[in-house]
Amino acid sequence: MTNAPQVPVVLVTGAARRVGAGIARTLHAAGACVAIHYRSSAAEAEALATALNQVRPDSAAAFAADLLDMAALPELVESVVARFGRLDALVNNASSFFATKVGAVDTAAWDDLIGSNLKAPLFLAQAAAPHLERSGGCIVNITDIHAERPLKGYPLYCAAKAGLLGLTRALALELGPRVRVNAVAPGAIEWPQGEGDFPPSARTSIIDHTLLKRVGSPTDIARTVKFLVFDAPYVTGQVINVDGGRTAHL
Repeated sequence: MTNAPQVPVVLVTGAARRVGAGIARTLHAAGACVAIHYRSSAAEAEALATALNQVRPDSAAAFAADLLDMAALPELVESVVARFGRLDALVNNASSFFATKVGAVDTAAWDDLIGSNLKAPLFLAQAAAPHLERSGGCIVNITDIHAERPLKGYPLYCAAKAGLLGLTRALALELGPRVRVNAVAPGAIEWPQGEGDFPPSARTSIIDHTLLKRVGSPTDIARTVKFLVFDAPYVTGQVINVDGGRTAHL
């Protein structure tokens, strides 16, 4: 079923869980139809789509794709357009995150971290650009405060996010004036799952370095994405740090 032309359609990558799911819910509540991309979290993605469709019928759908497969990226975009009839925004949220000690970095880590955090957002943007041009749409990239202030032990991840930050500004130049491109850089929002590098002492240290002295929530990121998608028609080429003031001082 194709939605009416006035209903905005947003593709959110990595939207089955955590911050991505929060972004999808917030954009849906603002009136968008949401394309929920996932790689392996099929049950969570389908459950989220079902819940959103119960609120507003035919307003959400789940789409599987491996973002490291370059052939899958234009297919993902075209599947969303075929399902909803248009595309108004792309939110590049999906991301790999793990430590890479210098001296032990291998090509598998390179392919994963650069692939998910930089290469996939570029090629998704390229595939989405003609549709966003037609709708006067936008792209929001989820970067990281460590794109500008690296995190020790994560040089490859930080380099990938730094690349995404540069890509944000480059795409704003390339795709303007019809398509806006911005970024949101989260600070301490949700601690990584399956990572042993953030014990309680490290978490306390990070929180103590924020001006607000607390961890943020996925809703903080989602609201900022919503602002850039719906309420910022004169904002492009920018990055908004949502980090409790962590980057405001050394």
